[in-house]
Amino acid sequence: MKHLNSQLFFYLIIIMISLLVPQQSLAEQIEYFSSQRNIEKNYPFSNAVRVGNLLFLSGEIGTLPNSSKLIAGGIKSETKQTMDNIQGSLAKHNLTMNDLVKCTVMLADIKDWPAFNHVYKDYFQKHFPARSAFATKGLALNARVEVECIAAFSKN
Repeated sequence: MKHLNSQLFFYLIIIMISLLVPQQSLAEQIEYFSSQRNIEKNYPFSNAVRVGNLLFLSGEIGTLPNSSKLIAGGIKSETKQTMDNIQGSLAKHNLTMNDLVKCTVMLADIKDWPAFNHVYKDYFQKHFPARSAFATKGLALNARVEVECIAAFSKN
């Protein structure tokens, strides 16, 4: 009887593990995307990483396309360019701003929060993603704002 209980327990564990473990290992579900510019400059990060149905975007700042030059004009101009850069990154993966589920906003000065929000809200039609915002002591290229996002691919 004790041996039968041990075998039953063993088979139940095997069944539970097979139900919990996805058919494809997590390592097989991860894809890394880097721009040619990042590769050439040997930057130590990927522009985006896809894990399953989620796309993690690296932080974007208000640099002009294909450049390391920050747009002039202060927080509103930088926010607009940052959001345009995010839109462009999403488009490369056939996603839109409506696919964003989480954004993290880093501001050089928390006093820029209202001006940032004024521009940010215009990029969403359906709903707003979950969001966090905080002030930091400094950002790359002396930017006023950096935004990193997570998007979800639809099941279709």
